[in-house]
Amino acid sequence: MKNILLTTVLFAVFMNLGAQSFMINAYGRQDKLSLNGKWNAIIDQYSRGENKKFYLNQTATEDTKFFEYAFANSMRLDVPGDFNSQYPELKYYEGDIWYQRFFEAEKKDGKRAFIYFAGVSYEASVWLNGKKVGVHEGGFTPFQFEVTDIIKEGRNDVVVKVNNNRKKDRIPAMNFDWWNYGGILRDVFLVQTPGTYIQDYKVQLKKGEQRVINGYVQLNGKELTQQLNISIPELKISKTISTDNNGYASFEVKAKPVLWDPQNPKLYEVKITTSSNELVSDEIGFRTIEVDGAKIVLNGESVFLKGINFHEEIPQRLGRAYSQADAAMIIEEVNALGCNFIRTAHYPQNEHIVKMAEKKGLMIWEEIPLWQGIDFKNPVVLEKAINMLREMIYRDKNRAGVIIWSVANETRPNNYRNKVLTDLINLTHELDDTRLVGAAFDNSRFNPETSTVLIKDDISKIVDVIGVNEYFGWYAPWPVAPSEMKWNVAADKPLIFTEFGCESLYGKTGDGNKAHSWSEDYQEDLYKKNLEMFKNIPNLCGTSPWVLFDFRSPYRCHPTNQEGWNRKGLLSDKGQRKKAWYIMKKYYKEMEEK
Repeated sequence: MKNILLTTVLFAVFMNLGAQSFMINAYGRQDKLSLNGKWNAIIDQYSRGENKKFYLNQTATEDTKFFEYAFANSMRLDVPGDFNSQYPELKYYEGDIWYQRFFEAEKKDGKRAFIYFAGVSYEASVWLNGKKVGVHEGGFTPFQFEVTDIIKEGRNDVVVKVNNNRKKDRIPAMNFDWWNYGGILRDVFLVQTPGTYIQDYKVQLKKGEQRVINGYVQLNGKELTQQLNISIPELKISKTISTDNNGYASFEVKAKPVLWDPQNPKLYEVKITTSSNELVSDEIGFRTIEVDGAKIVLNGESVFLKGINFHEEIPQRLGRAYSQADAAMIIEEVNALGCNFIRTAHYPQNEHIVKMAEKKGLMIWEEIPLWQGIDFKNPVVLEKAINMLREMIYRDKNRAGVIIWSVANETRPNNYRNKVLTDLINLTHELDDTRLVGAAFDNSRFNPETSTVLIKDDISKIVDVIGVNEYFGWYAPWPVAPSEMKWNVAADKPLIFTEFGCESLYGKTGDGNKAHSWSEDYQEDLYKKNLEMFKNIPNLCGTSPWVLFDFRSPYRCHPTNQEGWNRKGLLSDKGQRKKAWYIMKKYYKEMEEK
């Protein structure tokens, strides 16, 4: 009964202004057409496009008529890709952009058709052949709309209105320390499926077991009672199961998989086949992740998380990361640092990054963009946060690399916030009881009488793993020498130092004792001091400096040292290694040898 209820929660239509629950693993579908490429675009600064019916894409043919817009011969934008980095006049643009393209399709008998977006920031309204098919809010998770009755044989016209305005009731809200990239940021597909198709599935180790694989399959359509086959050829598993009247079937099978871990990130080909010959394939790893007191335990062994944060950005291109090549560049730099862990701050990053990290043996902290300044009093915000959490878990629940779901970063305690985060933590455990739940806190306090760092926050008591963001030596002076600082923060559970560091401009030398030098020397010294302090944290089980690359941020206005960049990177915006990079590289090498 519990599995049925859990699947019902995951499978339910998300509270998302008309968007449908998306099919899991669109990349593993047989019949899909990429809609990536050049799209026509119109800047709609005053949001007049719907009133002017841009979505009809009309051309005047009568002498007495005209239209005050045209997609033909208009601006051209790459999809996927943010619009801010593609034209100088769009660098700081926030508002509506209309996208349009034609595509050729074959209307197949007995097939259903869906337009699938892997991510659009922040709100997308979609029309096909002049008919509105839906709206989705949230910039970092997929969505889809069924267009079976709208798609035509031959040429089709798809129009998408994208809006990236910051608003108080959005997540993130009005202020955030990264670039507000807008646009169709990730892949777009036309996916065609049988009349009844595989909507969702989960294939993972049973909780608490290393030799039992279990999970479920959920169908969508009219012929919900079918026989399915789940096969893992390398493990010689071929399991036939039958769905019930709701299209749901669970399974359990004994197996002896090689467990996924950073030294051997083993993945197995998994195939799910229906009676109607639909095949969905995936690569899935099997591992266990648990907490044992103040330790994080992977496959029964205590593990120290050697981590790094990064944004979904290619700084050298001044734009969002979106491709496999982009993922390879970022993950290569992560591996060069000696990491076994990443924090994909502060939002679910694209599937190319998540899957490549998993293949390279990186454990992942994945979080929703509840970042400061959230209007927790507004019940609409809670609904949006719940939906974003559901979509994140729904998309990545089969990824062995993901070990921690995070519900928030740097939020201030109050009754409204505490209630929202408590609800999110409880929901996360309900949706996925096989992973850890965390949050990152920046509200630690130093007691000068005892030279001890403390956190007084009710939410820190109910997460499985506590993340601490603390910038001693940058946003606040060191209260005492780092070696004298004591820590008593959630002593009974694992603590990850999820953020620390400071800004420095690559190549700049200066006084290592002066923050306003903006020098690599100051950053290097600060890193050394943090590592000294870490020795006094008894429950420390991981570190994750902020941040891998310098990244773009309108927050950062110093004319010579920042110029619109947050300079906390261990690597510059050109990929050059700063002195602090070598400090962390050495530290992680020493941790590996212990």
